[in-house]
Amino acid sequence: MANNEILISGAGIAGPALAYWLRTAGFEVTVVERAPAPRPGGQTVDLRGAGRTVIERMGLMERVRAHAVDQRGLALVDSSGRTTARVPADAFGGEGIVSEIEILRGDLARLLHEATLPDTEYLFDDTVTGIEQAPGAGPDGRPDGAGPVTVTFEKAAPRRFALVVGADGPHSVVRALAFGPERDFVRPLGLYTSWFTATDHDLDLDGWYLMHNAPGGLVASARPGRLPGEIKAGFSFRSPPLAYDRRDLAAQRELVARRFAHVGWEAPRLLRAMRTAPDFFLDSMGQVRLDSWSRGRVVLLGDAGYCATPLTGLGTSLALVGAYVLAGELAAAGGDHTRALRRYDAVMRPYVTRAQELPPGGAAGYAPSGRLGIRLRDLSMRSTTRWPMRAVLAAQFAKAGDIALPRYAPATGTDAGAHARPRP
Repeated sequence: MANNEILISGAGIAGPALAYWLRTAGFEVTVVERAPAPRPGGQTVDLRGAGRTVIERMGLMERVRAHAVDQRGLALVDSSGRTTARVPADAFGGEGIVSEIEILRGDLARLLHEATLPDTEYLFDDTVTGIEQAPGAGPDGRPDGAGPVTVTFEKAAPRRFALVVGADGPHSVVRALAFGPERDFVRPLGLYTSWFTATDHDLDLDGWYLMHNAPGGLVASARPGRLPGEIKAGFSFRSPPLAYDRRDLAAQRELVARRFAHVGWEAPRLLRAMRTAPDFFLDSMGQVRLDSWSRGRVVLLGDAGYCATPLTGLGTSLALVGAYVLAGELAAAGGDHTRALRRYDAVMRPYVTRAQELPPGGAAGYAPSGRLGIRLRDLSMRSTTRWPMRAVLAAQFAKAGDIALPRYAPATGTDAGAHARPRP
């Protein structure tokens, strides 16, 4: 690539992680992000398997552990608050339903962002509005990537890049511009989830992630935050596709309030906290699936290309590992982006395919519709550490490490593509 500049859309987890490794390899990196600054807060994410290995290779594990949320595990509770099942965090070697290392999404994003400074350019409060690849197209009619990519922004002046990376989540703008409409690539699970922070709440979690299932495919939950008295709350519900304005938070709050109006446990108080929570959001769960993660000189990373949904607990690992592999292959390809993207797909595809396999029961197992289903779920959770459930779940959790991570030689100088080669 004669042009050594790469644009990354998205400053969440995958984007800054990729920026770190690209800068290490000698590329010039720009990150564009719709938010005016790194997004704070958010819910906890799991750091497990190969994702941990990537964080260790970045030298960030000590800082990540310092910001980890202290959680004892997952506990199911009935409408009166009585515990019906528990799975401790140290089950399955600390990589079970609740991982040994859980960190707020905003804290991890901030640590990754800081690791890229001062050598990475950030364009906050902006977004990509157009992508033009030139010249020509390959035999399948798609861009052949022979020339640089011209990118237009909502605010910044147009620029040309050697490569554009969409790391902007399941509703990716880059994917829509370069690949096509969201409906072609997102497979809904029939499940919606909302998260928010409740700070004025006297619920004593005692370090546990509490979850309450109610008939109708409803799930109310509360888990510890990192700050004293902070609760990360959630409401999830099964439903056919809903039409709602993703920008109208008031209407979304009303939608959730109606769904959970008659749910017991702590749902009424959590609904009151939801009304004023500054970080409330609602979204549908769906898996992103594409036959190819690249079109010419545009490539997708993390949830934009292969969202597995929170049900798998593997989204963070996929983002971190994908960033590491994509940067390493770009550096190792000697300037041949076509070869690099082909290798990226070859290394990541088996890992992604396994990670996207949902846990037993899928959405119905997470949010049973009837009382019998809820009782059966409680029974299965009480059996997680015993045969045969232990073997089934152990296989699910083992997917996080089901990849042999290459070691990429560090670059020297500015001609990144000419210096890095993979090592066994």
